[in-house]
Amino acid sequence: MEQEAKVQLINKDMTIGDVVSKYPAVIEPLQSAGVHCVGCHVSYHETLEQGFKGHGMTDEEVSTVIGKLNRAVEESKFDDGKDFIITNKAAEKLKEVLKENSKEGSGLRVEIVPGGCSGFQYGLELDDNTTDLDLVIEEKGVKIIITKENMNFLKGAKLDYVDSLQGGGFKISNPNVKPGGGCGCGQSFEY
Repeated sequence: MEQEAKVQLINKDMTIGDVVSKYPAVIEPLQSAGVHCVGCHVSYHETLEQGFKGHGMTDEEVSTVIGKLNRAVEESKFDDGKDFIITNKAAEKLKEVLKENSKEGSGLRVEIVPGGCSGFQYGLELDDNTTDLDLVIEEKGVKIIITKENMNFLKGAKLDYVDSLQGGGFKISNPNVKPGGGCGCGQSFEY
């Protein structure tokens, strides 16, 4: 039986600008790979290969990152139209946290609270209780609890778990945040 070859949407000869504008899902994997200049004017004219090699990557590392970019685009197709997106990594980490805290039946409450230098920040806490003011999203074996009021500001947002040199943590990417509306610390935002 012939196996169907998987078509890669992204290749090393595409410019960073074209890839980012066509496939916004690549921004996080690009930044995770150390390419933090996705918004700068230089990156828009470089090919992915030029950009990666400019960051000291080998041919093998370039291929690995291109694979990650294509997987991110493929996975994002399943997220279209969802009110709130939970990545596989976030779901797995949340399951670990719930188990460690003996709260397997609980959910993660996601809130928008006043604070930070830009006006708002996210609040995350394990919660057993819901009211009629809450929406409960059950997906990938976890529960996310968001008030209906907060959902107006979180529609289309994505919960992920990221590991970094400074430690790991849950991260929310929210398309509703005002462009340039975050502070330098990255912990607060405005609408």
